[in-house]
Amino acid sequence: MSEVIITVRGEHETRVAPEEAVARLSVRAEGPERGEVVERIAALTAPLRDDLSARKLSGGVADWSSQRVSLWANRPWNNEGTQLALVHYASVEITATFTDFAALSWWVSDVSEREGVQIDGISWRLTPQSERLTEAAVAAQAVRVAVERATAYATALDLASVVPLEIADLGLLTRGETAPAPGMLRMAKASFSADAAGAGPALEFQPDDIVITAAVEARFRAV
Repeated sequence: MSEVIITVRGEHETRVAPEEAVARLSVRAEGPERGEVVERIAALTAPLRDDLSARKLSGGVADWSSQRVSLWANRPWNNEGTQLALVHYASVEITATFTDFAALSWWVSDVSEREGVQIDGISWRLTPQSERLTEAAVAAQAVRVAVERATAYATALDLASVVPLEIADLGLLTRGETAPAPGMLRMAKASFSADAAGAGPALEFQPDDIVITAAVEARFRAV
């Protein structure tokens, strides 16, 4: 029998519970006087910074950051087409990475009710070390799947074994195909509940697992 070349794909995925939640919020203030707006935005953001600094020291927050104050002004128009007096605006964006999801729920419920504060979103992820280790393990398993698949083809042809010739990310061996990059899917569900003392509703997050996938193409010579 002439030389037989076998080209196969190997795929694998795993689901992992998220380890960190990145909360993004913005604080805004506006008014007719620039100085007053600057003072107001400082007064609104100071308690948030102090709270996050304390949480980082206690271990509930892995890290947090805030951007410098953005300032701008314009003259709005009313419904009658008349340009009104100049209005000054200020905003600050704050990002906090929580490792304690219960603390995150209560924190979001609290700060979302404060003046000038808007929750812009929450994303879920693994720590960088866990992400690297998990992606490496998933990629290795995808290679094993490719070897098993090629071996099954060789066995069906009454050949004894396969010898690896090439291996690459999906799409690099087979022309004309777009390779979907390995990645992670982050999703979260939220529901409302009240504590036993009836203190009010708290936002309770139930994040879905993070899905990590890998796919490879491999070429073997069957012998």
